[in-house]
Amino acid sequence: MRTPHALLATAVTAAALAAAAVTPAPAAGADAVPPAGTYYVQSVVTGLNAADALGTVEQHRPRGNEDRQQWTLRPDGDGHLLENTDRPGACLGRAGDRALTVSCAAAEARWQITPLGADRYALEAPGADRRLTVAPKPAGATHPAPLSVGSDAGDLAAWYLTPADAPGGPMPPRGQRTLDQVTFLTAHNAYANGVDGGFAPPFVDLFPNQSRGIQQQLADGVRGFMLDIHQTPDGAILCHNSCTLVRRPVALWVDLQRITDFLRAHPDEFVTVFLEDYVDPGVLRAELDRVRGLSEVLYRPDRTGVRENGWPTTGELAADGHRLLIFTDHSRDADRSAGLTRDSFGVMYQREWTVENHWSMGPGVGSSDWSCHSRWYDANTTIPLTRTEPGFRPLFVMNHFRDAAVASTATTDNAKLADRARRFCQPAARKKPTYLAVDRYDLGNPAAAVDALNTYTYP
Repeated sequence: MRTPHALLATAVTAAALAAAAVTPAPAAGADAVPPAGTYYVQSVVTGLNAADALGTVEQHRPRGNEDRQQWTLRPDGDGHLLENTDRPGACLGRAGDRALTVSCAAAEARWQITPLGADRYALEAPGADRRLTVAPKPAGATHPAPLSVGSDAGDLAAWYLTPADAPGGPMPPRGQRTLDQVTFLTAHNAYANGVDGGFAPPFVDLFPNQSRGIQQQLADGVRGFMLDIHQTPDGAILCHNSCTLVRRPVALWVDLQRITDFLRAHPDEFVTVFLEDYVDPGVLRAELDRVRGLSEVLYRPDRTGVRENGWPTTGELAADGHRLLIFTDHSRDADRSAGLTRDSFGVMYQREWTVENHWSMGPGVGSSDWSCHSRWYDANTTIPLTRTEPGFRPLFVMNHFRDAAVASTATTDNAKLADRARRFCQPAARKKPTYLAVDRYDLGNPAAAVDALNTYTYP
């Protein structure tokens, strides 16, 4: 169920975002308890936040400074308290095996915070082998919402203490920025523009996600392109939901040729394509084979040690000439059963290289849901937005659009993009968005949010 967020909420200006993001704050040592301040208590396993739910403490989808998810950390004797910022005097505590909010004066409110390494912590009841923990996941379900207190449960008892407003660092000069430090303007359903060709059946095509063709999008600074491909006798074709009754649809290779030609003419630019992919791997490979010059610009992170050494700088990518990254949302396991994996011809499996928040903020009109939680968290999959690996930080795809593209709504939503990125999604992922994906990028000036995020680095 969506929790409404008022459309009239005040937007943070790009200047205010940049100023707030680079404000320095005390840094905790690798083996130290973080300094006093306001934090989210965030599960390492699920990426969800501890929230005060009418006296019980539950893990909820991250909602910034809403939903009673922020806690003020402060020393108390030989332990620490976590006081809810929305309910002064109420602290994260316990009663038996249940996590509750209790009076901050109660002994049950005090926690011993123990560093576990990699910026993770255990919250222990003083003098007892009992820790705040996420309940195990039942078969066919996600982890239960209520948090508990019990004996050590491994990573289920590991928590991030994520600053509500993390300090940022200065942005390196152009060319020295690593790919995960940069933010790119991204067009959701970039092909659904009504300029380059048909994209949906009659009546559905009255609500294009974009209003300008791919070449104009490139000229306007769009550097991420979300494309839906469906299999027809003509190959991999760009359509929304189905190509049935779509007039003059565009083939994938046509738009990839436009992007490849742009990159060859602009050797310092980098572009990413995200495929919502409904075609067989052989059909996709044949489609890519039609694109002239693609092999010269295609970037292969799987062949350049990214997982071991981190992302390269944009200068390194430009020097190598490899400046087009293509992702698929398709399953590697399904491709293995088909006998041909897409990364064998240069299309990366997105879940292996990125994290992504849920794709919708709600219906095309009315209230919106600003919670920022993983698209890939369900009974069968747990890929939290917070996922990192030693030496490797996944790229963060931040979706900021509705079920349907309504121009007036997109204008309002896009004007608030910087605010949601900083207050909601950045702390939810513990990383800065790499891609800001929007409908109608020509409305509400989302490029200003991109510019603001490109003034600082996230820790």
